[in-house]
Amino acid sequence: MKRLLRLLALMAALTLVAAACGGSDDAATDSGSSDAGSEDSGSDDADDADSDDADSDDADAGSDDADAVAAGGKIAVLLPDSASSARWENDDRRFLKAAFEEAGLVEGEDFTISNAEGDAATMQTQAEAALTDGATVLLMVPLDAGSGAAIIDTAHAAGAVVIDYDRLTTEGDGADYYVSFDNVAVGNKMGEAMVDALADFDGVPNVMILDGGPTDNNATLFGNGYMEFAQPKFDAGEWNLVDRQAVDGWDNQEAQNIAEQILTAANNEVDAVIVANDGMAGGVISALTNVDLNGIPVTGQDASVGGIQNILTGNQYMTVYKAIKAEAEAAADLAITLVNGDTPTTATGSVNNGTNDIPSVLLVPVTVTVDNIEETVIADGFRTVEEICVDDAAATDFCS
Repeated sequence: MKRLLRLLALMAALTLVAAACGGSDDAATDSGSSDAGSEDSGSDDADDADSDDADSDDADAGSDDADAVAAGGKIAVLLPDSASSARWENDDRRFLKAAFEEAGLVEGEDFTISNAEGDAATMQTQAEAALTDGATVLLMVPLDAGSGAAIIDTAHAAGAVVIDYDRLTTEGDGADYYVSFDNVAVGNKMGEAMVDALADFDGVPNVMILDGGPTDNNATLFGNGYMEFAQPKFDAGEWNLVDRQAVDGWDNQEAQNIAEQILTAANNEVDAVIVANDGMAGGVISALTNVDLNGIPVTGQDASVGGIQNILTGNQYMTVYKAIKAEAEAAADLAITLVNGDTPTTATGSVNNGTNDIPSVLLVPVTVTVDNIEETVIADGFRTVEEICVDDAAATDFCS
């Protein structure tokens, strides 16, 4: 009841709605999945991602404290960086901005979007400045659990509501809401695709694994997802694990450095690589190309321009399309509902952050290979042929 007591003391800024108790103790997979982002693409994948969403009766499940509702004020978006993934500036910023403006909000007056460029102190400063400027809703992509928890505490002390966007803050009481994808399902897509890619391999393939940043809860969930498919293969002796390492900060250059070190230690005897996102996959592909191993199966996620181009040129086997437009629109809708003082109805899922069950909106991820680029990322308008078909990708059959 700590959050309830704290927020009741700030009734001038917040209206509290009592949350129903319940929800799963599972920190990652107990969710009621949203249909947002799955209307046009990935309908064939929806059952996979929803298979663990058995607790639909928990539609009211939230934290054990209270669901928070803001009343007036501004919305402040806190993005993490522009280096670990191109998505934050190229996709999330534009889609969030468009969603807010479509609702009639004016940037600078009703909402702001800032980027901490990987620095936790900068994000803390941006959060404090936004609160001082009248923000009552923070939409945050935490850089790590500790700094995220500190910002949540600061926001709650100021009477503001916090939405964790894409990444869950796993320390402290947690945010008031969470908007993301079923991130174990994202990892499942990578693991399942690698099983398919190696199905006809002659012998026992040597597999390298590069996980995302160890301080990012999403990296843990992605890893849990693909290891559900990979670990049984290792245990059965059907695959050989060459090495598995995490890449601090999802740093693409560091991913290349680590891949080069692993390749050297393994005498370049690597047949496939599970990589946790497209940016790092690009670094791994550079390392593989340097030793004439380009073309072996490599996974990724984010459906970035670079990732799609690597798929077209045969250097990456697949990526995972997380409909960022739908995610941004769902987050913007939730934030606008809160700032208007209304009670949200879309957060029908629940994810436990280690302390509380956080009311959540969870969307469905989609596998993208060379066979379905047109009907997924192109059909949704997430990517365009013009931006993809440049450089080496321009000579591929898809672009001809």
